[in-house]
Amino acid sequence: MQTPKVVVKGLTKVFGSNPQQALDMLAAGSTKDEVLKRTGQVVGVHDVSLEVQEGEIFVLMGLSGSGKSTLIRLVNRLVEPSAGTVLIGGRDVASARRSELIELRRKDMSMVFQSFALMPQRTVLSNAAFGLEVAGVGRKERERRALAILDQVGLAPFAQKLPRELSGGMQQRVGLARALTVNPSLMIMDEAFSALDPLKRKEMQDVLLQLQREHRRTIMFVSHDLEEALRIGNRIAIMEGGRLVQVGTPHQIIANPADDYVRAFFQGVDTSRYLTARDLAQKDAVPTISKLDGASVASKLNGTAQYAFVLDAQRKIRGFVTRGEADGGAPSVRPVESISCDATLDHVVERVSASAHALPVVDSDGCYCGSVDRAALLKAITRSRGSHV
Repeated sequence: MQTPKVVVKGLTKVFGSNPQQALDMLAAGSTKDEVLKRTGQVVGVHDVSLEVQEGEIFVLMGLSGSGKSTLIRLVNRLVEPSAGTVLIGGRDVASARRSELIELRRKDMSMVFQSFALMPQRTVLSNAAFGLEVAGVGRKERERRALAILDQVGLAPFAQKLPRELSGGMQQRVGLARALTVNPSLMIMDEAFSALDPLKRKEMQDVLLQLQREHRRTIMFVSHDLEEALRIGNRIAIMEGGRLVQVGTPHQIIANPADDYVRAFFQGVDTSRYLTARDLAQKDAVPTISKLDGASVASKLNGTAQYAFVLDAQRKIRGFVTRGEADGGAPSVRPVESISCDATLDHVVERVSASAHALPVVDSDGCYCGSVDRAALLKAITRSRGSHV
């Protein structure tokens, strides 16, 4: 069972001199626009509740003014909430003392902004080590740790350069390295790559995904770009007018958009490109069996099913058995190649199209998640592409 790193409950932020008046109107059912018209108070976020799981990239999306950037500033309390609670690792950030917040931001939380916010007079190494310097870490140790992170993001050879000597993409890597050097368990990234050109943006997404595969940090990532959200997000939250409209995996949101506002994000985007084997896997399309004897196999294949996957006690794939083998009374297990749940659509198409039967999908531990066959693949692609094909 996953553990939530961030828990947000009933979070609301009203900007203005009399937030309680706005809160009372909101409680009575007034909209953000009605509150603004009658009181002059601006509702930034209204009654948002969500959980961010340990080790996931959780993307916040929405149009300008939707409240996504305000929400993440409420999470780390750069903005004071008007109502609600924020728990990070079980600690109530909304009511924490200033000293506790400072400690949390120094040692357990980092933030990366759209603007690189580098100190121009400091070297790349000094910029990357700055968080550790603020935390009181000695120079030799902080530079050692910063250099190791710079190496991970491909900037070790540029450690003694100044920011102005680097390209925009490289400067953003320095900003990312600075956030990573304190080894935070939670990273908050606000439109971190949006100032970059498309090629550099994709490059930085690749760097982030690679680092995430290696370290599995919890990341809250704000973006207005659907393709970016689909590419990097484990789950996506879509906001409108300060409210949370929908939360789900990329596939859940693509397949079942909550309303026309969510649906509008997909216009002109071939969403099938972002499907993975996990999105396509069907839970019960192929029978599974763990007890390997003729009677057990025959009972599993007593309908229309022609074969069943054989799983061990840890639900790892051993192979498959067919109806004909079951009828013979001494079933033998045939080998079968599995597909990783993170496999891209192109990889799944290549594998499934070359197979006469469904292929099992497994998670990072090799445990069975479901299966994919040609019919499921065609259905998913057709539904996702819709009018784009």
